[in-house]
Amino acid sequence: MDIAQVLGIVAAIMTTTAFVPQAVQIIRTKSTQDISLGMYIILTTGILFWLIYGILIRQPPIIFANLVGFSLTFTILILKIKYREGNGRNKN
Repeated sequence: MDIAQVLGIVAAIMTTTAFVPQAVQIIRTKSTQDISLGMYIILTTGILFWLIYGILIRQPPIIFANLVGFSLTFTILILKIKYREGNGRNKN
């Protein structure tokens, strides 16, 4: 495995797992007040396009990273819609 492959794997792991803390926080608090719906729509769509691109060029690292990333961002997007402002448990 060369340095480019190692960097690609590390980058894929880091950028993919970056969404986990946000998803966990939303699930725990049932609040999405501080995240942007527009940003998550654009981000989720972009990741979906990366996933399709990875499938078309048959690159497992791109497919895997974006499949996981899409799953996480899509979950956050659905939770953002479900827990619209004012519907969270911890409203102050």
